[in-house]
Amino acid sequence: MADIVRLARTSRRTFYAQFADRDACFLALFEETSERIMAQVADAVDPAAQPEAQVDQALDAYLDAVLAHPALHLSFVRELPALGEAGAARQRAVIEHFAELLVVLVEAGRRAHPELDAQPLSLDVAVVIVGGVRELMVISAQQGRDLRDLRASAAQAVTAIVEGTVLGARRLAPRRG
Repeated sequence: MADIVRLARTSRRTFYAQFADRDACFLALFEETSERIMAQVADAVDPAAQPEAQVDQALDAYLDAVLAHPALHLSFVRELPALGEAGAARQRAVIEHFAELLVVLVEAGRRAHPELDAQPLSLDVAVVIVGGVRELMVISAQQGRDLRDLRASAAQAVTAIVEGTVLGARRLAPRRG
């Protein structure tokens, strides 16, 4: 606790006026960091770009944000589970919020490209994308892999899911008649 208030250049009293304890501070940091990353991703994606370029823009923004502070993101991976239900609830909320952002980004792309006759992205599929990319990053970070090496694999998986569900939904739907 002494290190936290020293680095923040504040007093324990001021700290406890803002946070119930260190866990609450950590959860607030996780939430704020996640919101900042989502804003960076949203700002990076150009709805006028082709869908594959939009995937690249989103992944590049996400990776840049994570790689700008790798120790911080690794601490989230390690420490959130230790916070029990409070950590799990915040993690779920962030994944859901990121999935909602993905739905919004795909919708903006659909409006910008009516010629593609694309279908909406469901929230469930967006959760699969967000959760899958997150888990790939987590496992790779725990293995000590360079996260930049994951970009091509992540782009391939996200593009396949988006193309299969958004651009190819009618081909996969059962025929009526």
